Amino acid sequence: MTKLAIIPCTVLLETLFLGKKFSRSIQFSLLILLLGVGIATVTDVQLNALGSILSLLAVLTTCVAQIMTNTIQKKYKVSSTQLLYQSCPYQSGTLLISGPFLDWFLTNQNVFAFKYTTQVLVFIILSCLISVSVNFSTFLVIGKTSPVTYQVLGHLKTCLVLAFGYTLLHDPFDWRNILGIMVALMGMVLYSYFCTREGQKKVAEEATQLTKADEGESDPLMSVENGIGLKLAVTQMSPPAWKTNKDLHA
Repeated sequence: MTKLAIIPCTVLLETLFLGKKFSRSIQFSLLILLLGVGIATVTDVQLNALGSILSLLAVLTTCVAQIMTNTIQKKYKVSSTQLLYQSCPYQSGTLLISGPFLDWFLTNQNVFAFKYTTQVLVFIILSCLISVSVNFSTFLVIGKTSPVTYQVLGHLKTCLVLAFGYTLLHDPFDWRNILGIMVALMGMVLYSYFCTREGQKKVAEEATQLTKADEGESDPLMSVENGIGLKLAVTQMSPPAWKTNKDLHA
């Protein structure tokens, strides 16, 4: 349920603070996508005060982080690798300091009291390596596209997880899951189509503006050249004045 709120929150924040406009076609496709994912995944909703507060904080921080990831890359013209290299030390330090305290606060258990075997350490290192790959792909996708597009890809992953779970692990799968996945895929296709069409339209408008600007810059030069050519032609066509005076004296 919390994951479904990220796309509307991202759209709202980008509209309010960045002035970005989302067409009705894009909004309609996102609505279909969220409806499909909700049908396929949301089964039982239970709310409590602590869970609601943590969910709200998770949604806001996720949206802000993804929006800033996209904005910083485009504003300072840095690659996803450069931004990840600069931000990872701060993120790692923050988690290293706050992680044990939050873990104790939420679970009432000390993370350092756990018995770390060789197998556990291997899986921890493997998890860290996978996290690096995920972070790299996240920064890359958000930088090249947008935070909303990244969330659309995330919902595609959810649909694939459900489908593979049924195919490979024989998880319970009913008509509601199938209907939700089909509706979500329809929303993804519409979103991709509308984004591609608007991108092509924007490129065409920019090309038209550049063409008009080039024509406007070349017009004064053409006018000057035409004026010089006309002046030279008139000078060549008019007879010299000294010839007329010479004839009069004769």
